[in-house]
Amino acid sequence: MQLGDVVNGDAAPFGKPLDGVRILALEQMQALPFATQLLGRLGAEVVKVEPPGRGDSGRGSLPAMADPDGRLVGATFLRNNLSKRSVCIDLKSAEGRQLVLDLAPGFDVVAENSKAGSMDRLGLGYDDLAAVHPRCIYVSVSGFGTTVDTPYRSWPAFAPVIEAMSGIYDLRQEGDDPPAVAPVGALGDIGAALFAVIGIQAALTHRDRTGEGQHVDIAMLDSVIAMTDIVMNFWSLGLPSGTPPALIMHAFRASDGWFVLQVGREPQFAALVDLVGHPEWATDERFATRHGWLEHLEDVLRPAIEGWAASQTRDEACAALAAAGLAAGPVRRDEELVTDRHVANRAMAVEMPRTDEVDQPVLVPGNPVRMSKVAMGPETRVPWLGEHTDEVLGGELGLGAERLADLRTRGVIE
Repeated sequence: MQLGDVVNGDAAPFGKPLDGVRILALEQMQALPFATQLLGRLGAEVVKVEPPGRGDSGRGSLPAMADPDGRLVGATFLRNNLSKRSVCIDLKSAEGRQLVLDLAPGFDVVAENSKAGSMDRLGLGYDDLAAVHPRCIYVSVSGFGTTVDTPYRSWPAFAPVIEAMSGIYDLRQEGDDPPAVAPVGALGDIGAALFAVIGIQAALTHRDRTGEGQHVDIAMLDSVIAMTDIVMNFWSLGLPSGTPPALIMHAFRASDGWFVLQVGREPQFAALVDLVGHPEWATDERFATRHGWLEHLEDVLRPAIEGWAASQTRDEACAALAAAGLAAGPVRRDEELVTDRHVANRAMAVEMPRTDEVDQPVLVPGNPVRMSKVAMGPETRVPWLGEHTDEVLGGELGLGAERLADLRTRGVIE
């Protein structure tokens, strides 16, 4: 695969909403890279700053593929960095930090997701950037935020840690079994990323109106608390931790696997029991309250539902439930997801050809934001480490070959 090859879509016939917006991203792993990749899909230009040598720590994750130089590029990096340019700068060196300060005025947004206080100690915090670029939108994504006091400010944070602290693991825990860790992937990362995108777009609109830049501060814990809103809401309404809400929200077995069904209202319950052959249960005293549905889920309802579904596939059972006005969906396996017609029709699987003689391309989720007057794609493969250092520093700062070679020899850039 050659530099700049398109991996998704053709040349866009329409403009995109963030065309002309430029983002300088001092980022790693997933929380911020997911956000900047999404912004790139909406038209923003993203220049990614990575440390020399190892680069973004997401490059070191597993599984991985090899780049053209034989260096491993990990899954976390592969799924979060389409259509970006990579510049390697050593932020621990004074000259490297000055390069970032020199670059900043050419960008609308400077974003970072280091531990709180790290950028301030390097002289690259909000005040430092605002001094050289007052219109700058400065974005911080961290575990616990950077602008308000918190007892956890100095704690390192990854998605499962944040998710655990939100209370959702305890709410969903059953008996004495250990809590299920990371049950839906990186909710903590992607949740924070989505709020970062919202904050950036709002700050850009505010700047267009006022001419002022500002600091957008996103805490992963805040983001997950917002996304797991039932935890504090249910507590405030008197539902103890560990008590399931009064609705059927469970998995049931069909002939070829499991499907999930949710029933939360009395008309839905009546439709369900009618479908499975027991319309009399709609007026049965055992099911007079929603709590009764749960009390008799395992001894009465599950056998009836699974008996009805035993001769059907997951898809057949879910189609019948949908026709009755009930929400249900099959529990898909990974190989089923990537070949699903919905995924294909909505371009939700982006193929990036591998560079290490493996035929199976790397699959990355596509852009979930569809707009009627904005084209999907094009996108280009992830950048190799430092692939665009000379291009960016030469084009943005006018550094010549001799100056670049000197900085590279002294390890300031790669």
